[in-house]
Amino acid sequence: MSTALTNYRPSLLGRGVFDEIFDSMLDFPSLMNRTTQGYPVADIYRDDGGNTAMEFALAGFSKDDLSIEIKPEKNSITVSATQGEDDKKKGFHRIARRNFSKTYINYDNNLDLGNATAEFENGLLRLVVPVKPEVKPLTISIK
Repeated sequence: MSTALTNYRPSLLGRGVFDEIFDSMLDFPSLMNRTTQGYPVADIYRDDGGNTAMEFALAGFSKDDLSIEIKPEKNSITVSATQGEDDKKKGFHRIARRNFSKTYINYDNNLDLGNATAEFENGLLRLVVPVKPEVKPLTISIK
């Protein structure tokens, strides 16, 4: 048996791991895509009234930057934002510009999209979509 093989001790992580880390640092478009893929942070839940509530953390955006488009025929809600468009008109140049568009589909067709409400306060967009009246459970009394 050769002494070269017995003295070989691989590192804990291995060379391939370090190569992968450095390669990923140099691939900026891929890195940028991974860091903004889940943006904006959103919570979707049912409130106490049974309505679907959607909350988006949008620090740095103004109410004028935001757009909510509801398409009842497609059962979809699209929340989007374009930041910095006014700055272009004023001659400013932003280093970082954040834009996004997220579409949510109501596959169960149980939400009343026409009666949705939205409010924006302190960087938090809250969209509330009520349940269709015919979908709400009924409670009957037993005689």
